Amino acid sequence: MAQHKSAEKRARQSVKRHTANRTARSEMKTLVKRVRSEKDKEKAAAALKEAASALDKLASKRAIHKNKAANQKSKLTKFVNKLSTTPKQAA
Repeated sequence: MAQHKSAEKRARQSVKRHTANRTARSEMKTLVKRVRSEKDKEKAAAALKEAASALDKLASKRAIHKNKAANQKSKLTKFVNKLSTTPKQAA
């Protein structure tokens, strides 16, 4: 248990930040999954734009490291670029 007023305040701030960061990281994972699940290139590109924006925002707030954001965006961009324009028809 914190013994000083400043330590108590820091404990409160820590809990608040932990909750906010956890929520933001969860949202990031959802957006990344949304890009990965797309089979259509146009829809994937739209989802990528949204995910890249969220990754940059998290990196700027230091919820994730800036290099992690860059690596994630790079991997997702490669994934989207590999997709064909039209989805393949089942035989």
